[in-house]
Amino acid sequence: MSQAIGIDVGGTRIKGALIDTRTGAVLYQLITPTGDGESSNWQRAVLDTAEALTKQATESILGIGLSAPGLPAPDNKTIVCMPGRLQGLEGFDWSAYLGKPVRVLNDAHAALMAEARFGALKGVSHGLILTLGTGVGGGLLLNGHLYQGFFQMAGHLGHMTVNADSVQPDITNMPGSLEDAIGNATVGRRSFGRYQTTHELVDGYRQREPLATQVWLTSIRQLAVSIASLASAFSPEVVVLGGGIMQADRDLLEPLQTFLDLFEWRPAGKKTIIRKAYFEDWAGAIGAASFLLD
Repeated sequence: MSQAIGIDVGGTRIKGALIDTRTGAVLYQLITPTGDGESSNWQRAVLDTAEALTKQATESILGIGLSAPGLPAPDNKTIVCMPGRLQGLEGFDWSAYLGKPVRVLNDAHAALMAEARFGALKGVSHGLILTLGTGVGGGLLLNGHLYQGFFQMAGHLGHMTVNADSVQPDITNMPGSLEDAIGNATVGRRSFGRYQTTHELVDGYRQREPLATQVWLTSIRQLAVSIASLASAFSPEVVVLGGGIMQADRDLLEPLQTFLDLFEWRPAGKKTIIRKAYFEDWAGAIGAASFLLD
């Protein structure tokens, strides 16, 4: 069996993909809108997605991988902790509901698996991913395997601090976190209300507007300090950057490299490689399906 289904559960839509697990090729995909917090709506949407994708398979499927926010159980069969969103997700038995073997994975970990199997981390033994979007997620690839850690909490790299003296806690109560430093959700506060999104902020930076330049480069400096710290802690070969903020492209990567040249410890010339994520919107579904092989 080489075909598998990956389903990425989000607050507003369900993304499903039938993939070839040998190559990562998406054989069929679909998106089903849903509503955050409406349990019967999104659970039924997952069922409909799984049934539709199963009908498209040309052979018996290997199983179903499901990517979702929250912390999965040690056996990766359920999400055990996801407060505040997707009511009914915690403890829900997906294998019983869908009638097929299901492995459940944190959404940022799923993005890592997609890159490790088929993308920017393919062939890499030690790497990590940072997903830079509304917040900052992450995942760790150690000795060629996803590292989930105790209580499956490993990889929440956005909640490392870059300013312990800050009086602004993030959603995990961490003061001065990387997520608050560069996440899209805090652009308004960081720019004194001048800009509301990263897209607006980067446009201001490109026009050399002074406030935008100061805010944007401060964020990139804090990202560089975080990557340099993670490089010292885990010694990855490659750090992959994904998420919507990567649309800034060279306006992020060029100043980031300048700051990394200043801060990264490089004994004997060792230098961490920075790569853009290969997968974008479908990373969760592809990574969840590929997790069935792990």
